[in-house]
This record gives sequence, structure tokens and C-alpha cells, in this order.
Amino acid sequence: MSSLDYRRHGGAAAQQRSGDSLADILERVLDKGIVIAGDIQINLLDIELLTIKLRLIIASIDKAKEMGIDWWESDPALSSAAGGVSAENRRLRERLDRLEHRLSPPEREDV
Repeated sequence: MSSLDYRRHGGAAAQQRSGDSLADILERVLDKGIVIAGDIQINLLDIELLTIKLRLIIASIDKAKEMGIDWWESDPALSSAAGGVSAENRRLRERLDRLEHRLSPPEREDV
């Protein structure tokens, strides 16, 4: 086998191993989760003008639920079940308004 053939085979094997390791890394990150946090502050003469807090969590859905993060389940833009919750809230508000109207004392006319 010539050195050129060896490099070709070595290169192919190296690419396959790096692909496997990338998949392994991605699997570990999604399984364990990773948090990236940072704050940006803009001050002028010791007066805080702006603070931006950045938080990024990368995890699988199962891991996020395990951590207590499940906001996508109740977000109306992301979940069809959330639409039912907003409709129920609207019906409850209407019912509460009717009950409050019945319980309110009648208005008196000044004589």
C-alpha cells in the first residue's frame, strides 16, 4: 500500500470517527443538558443604563421536564392544548362577570 492510499484510508477513518464523536457529544449534551449564562451591563458615570441577562439551556425535552422546564406545553403559540386553556379562561371570566353583575346591589335613583 502506498503512502497516498494510507492517507486516503486514514482520512476516511478519521472522518468517520469524528462524526461518531460529534454524535456522542451531542447525545451527552442533550442527555445531561448545558447552561450558558451571561449578563451585559451598560453604565455611564456609575449609573446603570441597561442590563441584559442572557440564559441559554440546551437539553432534551425529557431532561428539561426533569428540571421543571415545560413552558412550551402552555404557550398558545406552541401547543394546541394551550388553546383550550385560554378558551376555558375566557368562559370563566364571562361567568364571573355574570355572577358579579347579579350580586351587585341595584343602583338607586336620587329623589
